[in-house]
Amino acid sequence: MPFLSSLLAPAQTKPELDLMPWPASVQTSTGELRLDQSFTVGVRGNDDPRVKRAALRLLDRLSRQTGVPMRPGLADAAHATLVVTAEHGSERVQAVGEDESYALEVTPAGATITAPNALGVMHGMETFLQLVRAGASGFSAPAVVIHDAPRFPWRGLLIDSARHFIPPEVIRRNLDGMAAVKLNVFHWHLSDYQAFRIESRKSPKLQEMGSGGLYYTQDQVRDIIVYARERGIRVVPEFDMPGHSTSWFVGYPELASGAGPYHLQTNFGVFDDAMDPTRESTYRFLDKFLEEMTRLFPDPYFHIGGDEVTGKDWDRNPAIQEFMKARGIKTDAELQAYFTTRVQKILKKYRKTMVGWDEVMQGDIPPEVVIQSWRGPRGLAAAARAGHRVVLSNGFYIDLMQPASQHYLIEPLSGDAATLTPEQQKLVLGGEATMWSELVTPENIDSRIWPRTAAIAERLWSPQSVTDVDSMYRRLAAISEDLDWAGLTHNSYYRPALERIAGPRYAPPLAALASALEPPKEYARLDIDQVSTATAYNRLVDVLHPESDAAREFAQAVERIVAKKAAPDDEGRARALLAGWSGQEQALAPAFRNSPSFLLKELAPISQQVAALARTGLEALDYVDKGAAPPPSWTQQALALADAADKPQASTMVMIAAPVRLLVQAAGGAHAATP
Repeated sequence: MPFLSSLLAPAQTKPELDLMPWPASVQTSTGELRLDQSFTVGVRGNDDPRVKRAALRLLDRLSRQTGVPMRPGLADAAHATLVVTAEHGSERVQAVGEDESYALEVTPAGATITAPNALGVMHGMETFLQLVRAGASGFSAPAVVIHDAPRFPWRGLLIDSARHFIPPEVIRRNLDGMAAVKLNVFHWHLSDYQAFRIESRKSPKLQEMGSGGLYYTQDQVRDIIVYARERGIRVVPEFDMPGHSTSWFVGYPELASGAGPYHLQTNFGVFDDAMDPTRESTYRFLDKFLEEMTRLFPDPYFHIGGDEVTGKDWDRNPAIQEFMKARGIKTDAELQAYFTTRVQKILKKYRKTMVGWDEVMQGDIPPEVVIQSWRGPRGLAAAARAGHRVVLSNGFYIDLMQPASQHYLIEPLSGDAATLTPEQQKLVLGGEATMWSELVTPENIDSRIWPRTAAIAERLWSPQSVTDVDSMYRRLAAISEDLDWAGLTHNSYYRPALERIAGPRYAPPLAALASALEPPKEYARLDIDQVSTATAYNRLVDVLHPESDAAREFAQAVERIVAKKAAPDDEGRARALLAGWSGQEQALAPAFRNSPSFLLKELAPISQQVAALARTGLEALDYVDKGAAPPPSWTQQALALADAADKPQASTMVMIAAPVRLLVQAAGGAHAATP
């Protein structure tokens, strides 16, 4: 809505660079490089065709981003506006730790990007695109000198295609988003309880019976791998075993530890189904399967999952118990270590390095196995001390709907990891954002990944000292718009989804209501709604942004007002936001009365609640301004209203309840004391 867009425009006293991740070194200068129809790009150095194709993509994106029709094709480097140079070729298969540095210089006369190879050139191009902004005289890039390189070599995004199928075109556009913020590992979760999502020509019943009809052909996989490489991104597949493996058993029940029969799980959670690690036939099957998949995926790393094995099916199986007794295997953890060791040897035979979640670090697992830590810094540090290379995901679970600031302040080398020796710290390869797909669909997945993942990308790329949260949010807003031009739909899906709920006429006031709300955090939604793979994710909770910019800025303004440190415009911004949240109730009332849509009708109570909170907030501001305490009865009623709003309504969370409570407490003084 207009009042939101005007209020959410960041207040600035001077122009600042909207770069994310923030580079290692930035020096600004005077002047700017104009970008008009005369702008051209030329290529020098190593004849890597990826550099030329990247340059053509830059021209296309720049033309879309500015609306200026650029000259097609590449120009002679001797006369080009932007000259890019890759000094050497890249590895045939992109390697962990391959040089990704670059230097970018922009002057009023032209620009250069110089890098050791195509990877750095592509990163430099993304930085150049972020520099381009509209000014008084047209589009331009400011004069700068940037020297940049990543802090960590493994900067990833996991997308779970098992619980919900994510079509190839959605994968591709998210690869473009990854490239825009310099992420370089696409971790592709391809099997779980709910589905097996890839074509196996050697074991075809995996996809024929285990996919529900939705899977990637091997040709589609090859296309995505090529697409990713063109953007400097490695593709690491994950096939979860021995747990999270029900989808394997639908077609091949002989792999399972239980009696069956097996069907694809439609609910979410942790189930007991697990492979039988005691049968030689299990390893013969896996050898055949892994030979096929390791040929398909060229990356040297291969993820086998290994998490959340309950062991209950093993405990109930007499043959497995006899196997354990005969070999002196005393616990399920030891049995899993036996399985992991056997699979690791198979992968090593096919020249792959195993990656697994924390649980694979049991028994005599060789140090060459890479540990991905979902449990936290303590497990990460323990793995590094044992000589394992490690990747951190704890704190980067973007499916939990937590604010960007929470992810942004997760430091891979903090806590126990800060006590590692310098050599052990080098074993911390980086981290990955994880997009588990219980609550996402192809329509809303972009909004759950972006723009928050850009903050994680900065944590993994930029110097450790780059931690200013306010700066991060200012730049994140700009990068969110840049990601629109990269083809992401995290913003563009929003208005049509609201119109589906309320119709075009009522979408604006519904947007005002939505700006006061967020989805439940962590996995509370799974308990509130009992969702499944058959759920239609079309309610407001499925449309909401994981983090409301309006609610966050309102809360920050209230904190400053209450602390008597308010900026000149804080109260005006707070009052305008409260007025919008109050007014949406009246604007939506005809829709609630006249629409038969269940998608809309469930929102009537929360619309009333938000409006009442907003009116209470305005009254509290009046009391604060006057310095007069309200009647105790008003304070008690106001606090009760805020307390009631803490309970989910229509499966959503009212994010303005806490700051309104703070205003009420500030206005009420002693009467508002928390018991």
